[in-house]
Amino acid sequence: MASATGIPDQNPASRDSEENEPLLGEPGDASQKSEKGIQFNFIIGTAVIAQAGIWILTAIVWAAVFTAPISLFSAHPLLNSAGVLLTTQAILVLQPTHLPKQKKQGTNIHAVLNITSILSLIAGLVIIEYNKISHGGIHFVSVHAILGLITYILLIIQALIGITQYYTPSLYGGLDNAKAIWKYHRMSGYLILLLFFATISAATQTDFNKNTLHIQLWAVIVASVLTLIGVLPRIQMQKLGLK
Repeated sequence: MASATGIPDQNPASRDSEENEPLLGEPGDASQKSEKGIQFNFIIGTAVIAQAGIWILTAIVWAAVFTAPISLFSAHPLLNSAGVLLTTQAILVLQPTHLPKQKKQGTNIHAVLNITSILSLIAGLVIIEYNKISHGGIHFVSVHAILGLITYILLIIQALIGITQYYTPSLYGGLDNAKAIWKYHRMSGYLILLLFFATISAATQTDFNKNTLHIQLWAVIVASVLTLIGVLPRIQMQKLGLK
């Protein structure tokens, strides 16, 4: 069908395919089907690999904690690893959405998962700080602690911007202005995921891990890489303004 200018309109099916082209793979490979429930978003495309990686990583941490002497500090790695697991699920559930109804439902679930994740992470931070204060420990001197602090700060800023730009776009001068920064919210989300894995990797070099938990750096790296192999190819390029 021709437009008023005489130029043929783009085929809707073709346009939809372009809008749902993942970073790797064919258009639609990582897109939620209209007839499929949102629960399938957790396993669409390469998400199965991501699930394997993040659950293995969580299992490594929890197994190490529960096979070592339990103390107040034990809650720190348990809560933080749970937070990373929830954040990964929040990313996976939203990535494949592309229709308005899907995006709304996906965003609501994404928000709930991320808020729960942040609460878990903050609880982990409170516990480690209380533990250090009660034992006269030094704060934020190790690579793990510094990376963790940076990640906490960025995550809270990320969450505040994400929630306000979606649920209260008037704070940004209207919906169009709020939409204009969505791509930066998405980009920073993937950066924070990388920081999570870097922070966990750095934790393997702390004295507590070397003396008590004995989590191996190579195991954390393998599980983290598996997770990224599952997450990154599902990135829809147009959502990042790349297409």
